Amino acid sequence: MTSSVTKVGLIALMAIGSVLMWIGAPVGWIYVAAQLSESSQVSMGAIVIILIGIPSTMFFIGKMLGRLNEKYAELTGSTNEVQIRAPWMRSMRDERDLHRPRTVLDVVMVLSVGTAVTLFGIWFMFFAEGGGI
Repeated sequence: MTSSVTKVGLIALMAIGSVLMWIGAPVGWIYVAAQLSESSQVSMGAIVIILIGIPSTMFFIGKMLGRLNEKYAELTGSTNEVQIRAPWMRSMRDERDLHRPRTVLDVVMVLSVGTAVTLFGIWFMFFAEGGGI
């Protein structure tokens, strides 16, 4: 019972982390830059804060997501080892599949990006001023 609760908890943390990575980091750094700005004009300092803050935060969150995925792999007994042959070592008749198994993090990230793109499209088409329909 504890193992399944831990697995679900790790998956939930990965989902929350992916949402923070795609939405929380950019919105958070834009908010910080806006609060530090003294006028409504965009300053070079605010742009620098955003350009440094967003990628570094996304990198940190990505590293944490990778660690959560490793913990999940340890808990389930699966491995993340991937065997890849260099292209020049492969035969032309060799099969094209690289046999890289999908991890939970892969699925969570694809779902979070798909959801974000869908929600952005809905917002743009129906709620944004001057958008779509």
